[in-house]
Amino acid sequence: MNFQQLRSVREAQRRGFNLTEVANALHTSQPGVSRQIRELEDELGIELFVRVGKRLTGLTEPGRHVMPIVERLLREAENLRRAGEDFARADRGHLRIAATHSQARYALPPAVRDFRQTHPDVSLQFQQGSPQQVAQLLIDGDADIGIATEALALHPELLTLPCYRWTHTVLVPPDHPLAQAQAAGEPLTLARLAEFPIITYETGYTGRSHIDAAFSRAGIALNVVLVAMDADVIKTYVELGLGVGIVAAIAYDEQRDRELRAIDARHLFADNLTRLAMRRDVYLRDYVYDFVETFAPPLNRAVIEQVRQEAAHVD
Repeated sequence: MNFQQLRSVREAQRRGFNLTEVANALHTSQPGVSRQIRELEDELGIELFVRVGKRLTGLTEPGRHVMPIVERLLREAENLRRAGEDFARADRGHLRIAATHSQARYALPPAVRDFRQTHPDVSLQFQQGSPQQVAQLLIDGDADIGIATEALALHPELLTLPCYRWTHTVLVPPDHPLAQAQAAGEPLTLARLAEFPIITYETGYTGRSHIDAAFSRAGIALNVVLVAMDADVIKTYVELGLGVGIVAAIAYDEQRDRELRAIDARHLFADNLTRLAMRRDVYLRDYVYDFVETFAPPLNRAVIEQVRQEAAHVD
């Protein structure tokens, strides 16, 4: 039994049993992947995959029981490698961060700037996606930490930590009726907001659930005419006069967004909580703890370790 056999088995499941994709991912040949899988099956004395001819189509019952063990062995091997690097190359390495667009665009830059000043030999790799994609990157071991507002807390494989709370703001062109009402001191209400077409985030992104919930509780229909993952896209179409924007307050900058006016909406929608997540069973190198603390100062190493121990005790 060797790690190449285990990697071939794991990638076969991850890539939908497509051995061509497995071979590309592992930088080897398709016959080589087939041989590695078959040799492991021969050694274990069981078939891990259902076959139709030479094609793999799924996991057998023994395969479903064995796969978590394969994942655990490969994860512990990676933990061992990281532990060794922590002592051999303490200040060098790679940090893979998965985040939604809003986090990568607006929340992370100050932390990245400060971290680069103290850890110049650590290279950063960003991967952007939906909250569900961020969670999956962590679960698959393709990211070290993930940052998002939605979805992360739904996965038991992940340890999630609260970072900061934020609110939504309403954006309109300077000559919009809502901007004029604000200048006159009129309070913004859901009913008044619902009189206009809305441009906001896709479902599942950046606190969209709290927007929908507020209108639903009030029994007011929401006329959403355009949705996007990216606050910059939303702002672009608000500037064109296609609707009223609802975005994360952090996405508005008075100097940069001179063609827009912001109206505070914290009284209309519930606060949102951005979370940082990591796999519960992954070894974190020292500089990962340093980055987390740079991004969210209350989350120092002692706090993270305490939460990990409490989670392990509950399990």
